[in-house]
Amino acid sequence: MSRVRAAVPAWPGKPFPLGAKYDGAGVNFALFSEHAGAVWVCLFDEEGEETRVLLAERTAQVFHAYVPGLKPGQRYGFRVDGPYDPANGHRFNAHKLLVDPYARALVGRVDYRAPVFGFDRKQGELVMDAGDSAPGVPKSIVVSEEFDWTGDRAPDVPWSDVVVYEAHVKGFSMANPDVPSHLRGTYLGLCHPASIAHLTALGITTVELLPVHEHVDEPELFARGMQNYWGYSTLGFFAPDQRFASVPGEQVREFREMVKKLHAAGIEVVLDVVYNHTGEGGANGPTLSLRGIDNRTYYRLQKDNLRLYEDFTGCGNSLNVNHPDTLRLIMDSLRYWVTEMHVDGFRFDLASTLARDGGPTSGGVDKLSSFFDIIHQDPVLSAVKLIAEPWDLGEGGYQVGNFPVLWREWNGKYRDCVRRFWLGERGKVSEMGYRLTGSSDLYNNSGRHPQASINFITAHDGFTLLDWASYERKHNEANGENNRDGMDDNASANHGVEGKTPDAPIQALRFRQVRNMLTTLLLSQGVPMITAGDEMGKTQGGNNNAYVQDNATGWVHWDLDQAERTLLTFTRRLVALRAEHPVFRRPSFLRGEPAGGSRLKDIAWFTPDGHEMTGADWSSPRSAAVGLLLSGDALGFRDERGVPVIDDTFFLVFNASAEDVVFVVPSEVWAEAWKRMLDTNAPDGSCEGRVAAGERLTVTARSACVLMRITPERGSWRPMPAAAPVSLS
Repeated sequence: MSRVRAAVPAWPGKPFPLGAKYDGAGVNFALFSEHAGAVWVCLFDEEGEETRVLLAERTAQVFHAYVPGLKPGQRYGFRVDGPYDPANGHRFNAHKLLVDPYARALVGRVDYRAPVFGFDRKQGELVMDAGDSAPGVPKSIVVSEEFDWTGDRAPDVPWSDVVVYEAHVKGFSMANPDVPSHLRGTYLGLCHPASIAHLTALGITTVELLPVHEHVDEPELFARGMQNYWGYSTLGFFAPDQRFASVPGEQVREFREMVKKLHAAGIEVVLDVVYNHTGEGGANGPTLSLRGIDNRTYYRLQKDNLRLYEDFTGCGNSLNVNHPDTLRLIMDSLRYWVTEMHVDGFRFDLASTLARDGGPTSGGVDKLSSFFDIIHQDPVLSAVKLIAEPWDLGEGGYQVGNFPVLWREWNGKYRDCVRRFWLGERGKVSEMGYRLTGSSDLYNNSGRHPQASINFITAHDGFTLLDWASYERKHNEANGENNRDGMDDNASANHGVEGKTPDAPIQALRFRQVRNMLTTLLLSQGVPMITAGDEMGKTQGGNNNAYVQDNATGWVHWDLDQAERTLLTFTRRLVALRAEHPVFRRPSFLRGEPAGGSRLKDIAWFTPDGHEMTGADWSSPRSAAVGLLLSGDALGFRDERGVPVIDDTFFLVFNASAEDVVFVVPSEVWAEAWKRMLDTNAPDGSCEGRVAAGERLTVTARSACVLMRITPERGSWRPMPAAAPVSLS
């Protein structure tokens, strides 16, 4: 073990709060372990010398002690003694230094050259390793909670107005020349005026950050000299990642400063959090924290073999959320990020794992599980934004549409349908009817609203939007896994050439497809999510799993050519159109019939010949073009005086076929004339002129058009026809 100095005096202390708490005169240490026999807190000085203090008191299975004279900045860790008995689920090993699961900050990275594995790697897993891991384990840090939050106010953006922007803290600003070099890739780089100017000009209301919790680089990555750039391998649920601090050790303060500045700009901060597993991996993984504190409490173990872990995540382990103290760890962490770090919500990675019921050895998904129950009754967490990635890798893990009412969900069905529609796949029009209108087939029966659907067409995981239109196959060779990693089915097309090409017509088609996808995304009912860089034509060279690409491949690029600058202008225009017109962000599902005294149906669907669609049209396998009329009447909104809000009426045309299609615009029953607002056939979307009722409009192959009814004022035009509305079913 490391050099140990004489013990310092310690008082009994208190069992709560868990972790290390500075009170102005010293530090209280408290650690839960149901099955441990003894716990020491290990204090480290700048030279790495260790002083051990026995947590001699135990209250309600919490070991605790108070050390007077300690101050913020003190480095520490725990050693926990107990049975090393993998066959019965116990992996205690006092030779291993452990990260405090409640640590507010860490310093250092895991070094796999040190003996950080709890077992002897030569003799096998059942033999305990006696090497001291302290030199290779990050140290926890006692942190002062002082910060001047004066003037901070959460934007509290209504879900109907939200536009989500998924971004990586480092990747967003690392290559931006308008951000000072010493701030690029940091929390302060993300909130630099140049960064905020981009977000506000784009119309972003809510930034969803890839994991900012301290994480572990997997052993196999360490062996290849690589790092887990994305960070989906958590080590500390309370500690902001030290990678993103511009000044070493200042990650807590700088994270708070980032939140405060984004709030001042009217932008919310949502964190992508990973509570489904930890970075300790499976039975052959390192012992860094929870495994050595109480393996049977914190992890789900296999029913017939307690030596092995249940793995619903593909990452080696799954947290045992059904144990009250594991659940307490998660809930304490979530509340900390809201109350002390002022974040506005969370996106839960592989959230189905958190909903798996029963004890540590069962595993069905249950939307009435204790995890959901405790969040719904919590006065802090029930009031913030909650987003689920509604699937995991276990049996029955795909749960899109099945989460409780407070939750919004990443709608994977939206992504898949929209991608395939714009590739020209026949028979997708019927499903597109649901996806464009908030996916009522998924969310209406449970009493939810269109904003339950987080609509996305790309995310960090998968092709970028331009790569979706440029590659038919993944190209992940640079990841060092022989191109075996990443999804094989990307529902993508290269339009004639794989990857980059000087061919102007192919390039024009690719950018048009990007504009089609963005138009669909931003004018659909529900909550749109844009992946950082897609608005500027970001490419990863066909890499659809850039989790180890902490380089130009994984970063947003800011050196834009003319096509990329024009795409940015187009995207800004689309977001502004959505923001200006509440007809695109209704709070309730459309019904295909008049509402609120309106003379028009709230929605009507048209074939290219100008007739309302029938059941046969919906089921036609040949159709790849559809027209959608959205009435601006009776939106379900009321202004501050309680007066119902009305809006303009729009006609949207989507032509995913490989040929031009002549559309007959709706007749005089719906409008006398229409103004052309947007055409994706134009690089910037611009178009001019008006189209009379019943006039023929040529819509270019693989393009979309948006028309707005011309009327002296907003509201109904003429009485609706007598024909009964047509159901999507």
